[in-house]
Amino acid sequence: MTQGERRTPARRTVLGAAGATVLGASTALAAGSAEAATTGRAPHRGHGYRSLPVPTVIGHRGASGYRPEHTLGSYRHALDLGAHVIEQDLVPTRDGHLVCRHENDITGTTDVADRPEFTARRTTKTVDGVALTGWFTEDFTLAELKTLRAKERIPGTRQENTLYDGRWTVPTFEEVLRWAEEEGRRRGREIWLHVETKHPSYFRSLGLALEERLAKLLRRYGRHRADSPVFLQSFEPSSIQRLAKLVDAPGVVLLSGASSRPWDFVEAGDPRTVADLVTPEGLRWIASYAQGIGPTLDLVIPKDASGRLGTPTTLVRDAHAEGLILHPYTHRNENTFLPADFRKGTDPTAYGDAFGALKRYLETGIDGIFSDNPDTALLAAADLTARG
Repeated sequence: MTQGERRTPARRTVLGAAGATVLGASTALAAGSAEAATTGRAPHRGHGYRSLPVPTVIGHRGASGYRPEHTLGSYRHALDLGAHVIEQDLVPTRDGHLVCRHENDITGTTDVADRPEFTARRTTKTVDGVALTGWFTEDFTLAELKTLRAKERIPGTRQENTLYDGRWTVPTFEEVLRWAEEEGRRRGREIWLHVETKHPSYFRSLGLALEERLAKLLRRYGRHRADSPVFLQSFEPSSIQRLAKLVDAPGVVLLSGASSRPWDFVEAGDPRTVADLVTPEGLRWIASYAQGIGPTLDLVIPKDASGRLGTPTTLVRDAHAEGLILHPYTHRNENTFLPADFRKGTDPTAYGDAFGALKRYLETGIDGIFSDNPDTALLAAADLTARG
């Protein structure tokens, strides 16, 4: 029996249950649908991020547990599953267009390695102190990049997703903005986006600064206001500070492991680590220019030496005390990504007790969560709400 055959029934159960949950909200969307039909534009409700459901479910790179990440197919499927917000990661092309890829290294997420006309583009670069060999978006014009096809990034874990290899191109962020407007009109509601600037210091050094390009697009599509349906996020605090001077959309500082340092801190000689930023003092500094943080889940509940969940930290309480929301990352259903105490069986690619793990995380009071499997996260959020 193959992996796909073993997991399909469970996956269908999750999808069906999530679909039923989402359909229950259809009546509330009727007024929005009427507005969209009358005006021809997606309705802008102007309530801001505090109006989102809590916990908010963010489709991580779309619905990347089911479709190749950062494709319009992945984004659309996340909406179909009921995700409240859809994430994009932005990197530039050589001619300055912003495209949606988790990394500028596109070796594993496109068919570029199979394209003989681009063989000579393979190179080694150092990005944020790490040497990488492959193909990079900044070495391609948009026209060249558009000849490539997207594919599954981790085919060994998500074999079923390879069915969709080659189906979609790499989307530009402007295409996603237009898509979000169209989906908003069709669904009668705002389509929220969670947009990350990737390696901003690196690209600024190449003359391909991300923030100004992003701000220009946000203004063009009316997503630059404080109540616009968009979050702006980055692992480099200075990128969020730059964006805060250009637009009023809410900013989120992403936080990696406690001992790590944001790359802009490394370049500036700032000795602070993430551990310093999650102290009350560090959070107060973040709150001076941002509205939220996106910590790794390990900063919310650390794991012990065996990989099992331990005792929650005070991060949720401390961040809320400074008025910050928390959108931790990343929930995934597969055993290999779950804490050791929520794995089932010995197959790392099989689904474990994702609901059990989500229950622990959501009970800490986080405001939302990034998920590769938004249908699972939505059901867990509904369970939490029902218990409350």
